[in-house]
Amino acid sequence: MTAARDAPGVARPVAPVLGPLDRALRVVNRIVLAVGMVALLAAAAVLTFSVFSRYFFKAATDWQDEAAVFLLVGATFLCGAYVQSYRGHVGIEAIASVLPPSVNRARQVVVDILTLLFCAFFAWKSWTLFHEALVDHQTTSSAWAPPLTIPYGLMAAGMTLLALQVLLQTLAHFVRPEDP
Repeated sequence: MTAARDAPGVARPVAPVLGPLDRALRVVNRIVLAVGMVALLAAAAVLTFSVFSRYFFKAATDWQDEAAVFLLVGATFLCGAYVQSYRGHVGIEAIASVLPPSVNRARQVVVDILTLLFCAFFAWKSWTLFHEALVDHQTTSSAWAPPLTIPYGLMAAGMTLLALQVLLQTLAHFVRPEDP
């Protein structure tokens, strides 16, 4: 039996049927988390270099801002599933404390289903933007002109991972873990 995480450090059992998806997402999320950390450090380095090169060398920095934005987009979207695996996204829990447990469970199911629908739509739309950018060879309007497939691909991959993570958490409401 594997464990899904509802909050940092808090594990709840996952039904064996969901175990392979849970394990796969955990592996992917850890890899993506490491990539996201490197991307954040790289964005900081690029922006720091940009400031120094403009100030000390009066050099044009037309590529640094876009590179930093692409790195930040990648880190933000790709790490969303990791954050969701701990249910670490912003949520309003004031209502949960006053609801009876059965009503609160129903609320959680409804919220997870609505979140899944939103994330699935966002992932689908991101993939369509990626496809359009790929087929039409779209680039940014800057002098550097990197392809828009980069941010759209990162956004699409991240939202797909997030949708899969929310799907796992939604399915966990309906599949009971086996008793040990």
